[in-house]
Amino acid sequence: MANLINPTEIQGGAVYGVRQMSYAVDGVQGKDYSAALAAAAFKESVSVENAASAYAEVVRQREKKVSDLGYVLAILAKAISTMDPKSNNTGKKSDADNALVTAKSICSSYGITLSLVDTNKITFKNAQTSQTNVQYELDKEDNSLQQDIITLQSYMSKRDNAYSMAAKIVDKANRAASNTISNIGL
Repeated sequence: MANLINPTEIQGGAVYGVRQMSYAVDGVQGKDYSAALAAAAFKESVSVENAASAYAEVVRQREKKVSDLGYVLAILAKAISTMDPKSNNTGKKSDADNALVTAKSICSSYGITLSLVDTNKITFKNAQTSQTNVQYELDKEDNSLQQDIITLQSYMSKRDNAYSMAAKIVDKANRAASNTISNIGL
């Protein structure tokens, strides 16, 4: 916030021995200290809000990837459960359903290879290999997602603190102005 506020001394301005200052907030001149501090605090809170919103989108994308990979893993597990492990030796294909086509397109969108035989069948060996690859990618993404959520919570905390500080500054300035006005009336 300090880099947002630039004070300049008012030439020849001193009240009761205190130098009078004019403040510029992001290049806008002529603000008193309270107004400058409040403006800077609100600008800071808005910038943290924007960063948090952008980061929330990253978290949403990662959540979608984890969800998609979990779906693919379920399809592969179902396919493996219906197969004969010896089918690779005899060259027989599994009786997988059309969900494998969807799984293959999801995998290819994330750079994971899922080898199908014909259009909707997979061998036992390929299913196991694909399951291992998808599980590895899912674990990696889940760990990253957990870290992203912690970072997002940190952004939200910073945002809340920034808005709270700005509100306190404005409230303090309002109370000071009210006290000054009430003292003038006495």
